[in-house]
Amino acid sequence: MKCRIGIVGAGNVAARHAQVLGGFPDVRIAAVADTDTARAARLAGRCGAAVYGDHKAMLQDGGLDAVYVCVPPFAHGPIELDVLDAGLAMFVEKPLALDERTARTVADAARRAGVVTAVGHHWRYLDVLDEARRLLADRPIRLALGVWLDKIPPVPWWTRRDGSGGQVIEQAVHVLDLARALVGEVAEVSAHESGHPPEREEGAIGAATGALLRFRGGASGILGATCLLGWKHRAGLEVYAEGIAVEVAEDRLVADTGDGRVEVTDPGDAKRRVDRAFVDAVLGRGDDVRVPYEEALRTHRLACAIARAATTGEPVAVPDEPGDGHG
Repeated sequence: MKCRIGIVGAGNVAARHAQVLGGFPDVRIAAVADTDTARAARLAGRCGAAVYGDHKAMLQDGGLDAVYVCVPPFAHGPIELDVLDAGLAMFVEKPLALDERTARTVADAARRAGVVTAVGHHWRYLDVLDEARRLLADRPIRLALGVWLDKIPPVPWWTRRDGSGGQVIEQAVHVLDLARALVGEVAEVSAHESGHPPEREEGAIGAATGALLRFRGGASGILGATCLLGWKHRAGLEVYAEGIAVEVAEDRLVADTGDGRVEVTDPGDAKRRVDRAFVDAVLGRGDDVRVPYEEALRTHRLACAIARAATTGEPVAVPDEPGDGHG
C-alpha cells in the first residue's frame, strides 16, 4: 500500500520534502501544484508526478491520500481549507500563516475534518532534545535564552511584513517551539523591534527583535533575532536550571554542570523523521506525529504575540488556549 501525496508549492522546502518522501518505498508523489507552472513542472519531473498550476484542480482530480502545503506565509489559509474540505490528511510547513486568526480558522476546520495533520517543526524529532529532557528531568528551568541570528533569505517576499510576517514568525518560531517543548507555555511577552534591513522599502520587517517572555511555570525567557548578517551565525536555545546549563541547537547539545562539559552531536535525521511519522500516521502504521496542527497553533500564537508586542510597544498576554487569542 502506497501513500499518494500531492505537494502544493514547488520551492526549496517542497523540493526537500519531495527528496525525503521519494526515498520511502511506501510513498508515491502523485502531483505537484504551483502557480509558477514551470517550477511545478521541474519538481514534478524529478518525482514522476502530474503537474498543476492550481491546487484546486489537483484536489478535484482526486486520487490523493495526503497533501503537503509548502507555500510562503502570505499564501496560507485558503489552500489548507480546500485540502481539509476534500477530507485529506495534511502536512503544513511553518509558519502557519501571517497572523493567528487565519491559523485558528484552519485549526477549527482540521478539528471538524478529523484527519491526520502535521506541521514541519522538525526540531521536535532531534535526539538532542530527548537528551536535554533527560538532563533536566528533575531540575526546574529558571531561565531560557533563545536566538536566531541570520541573513536575509533570497526570496523577494521575505523582507516584507505582508509577505513573511517578520523574522520571529518566519524563522525564530523554531526556537519558540523548542522553548515550549522544554520550558512550557508562556503567559506574557514584551518586545522591541529595531530598524529595518538595509535598502528595504516601506513595509519592511524589523531588522532586529528583542523579547522578554514570562513562562507560566515561573521561568524567565529572552529571545533575540536579527537578519542583518551575511551568514547564519547561530540559532538555538540555552536553558539554565540549578547546577546545569544546557544549549540545544539543530545539530548538537552542550551541557555544563561545572564538573565538566559534555557535547552530543545530533544524528541529523530529524527532517526525515518528521516526514516518516506523518506518512506512518496516514497509513495507520504509527502514532508519532509530535506537532499536529493544533499543537503548532500554540507556537504560532506565541510568535504572533511577540510580533504584536514589538510593533505596539505594549505587553501582550498569551491566552492559555489558542482560541482565546486575537488578531
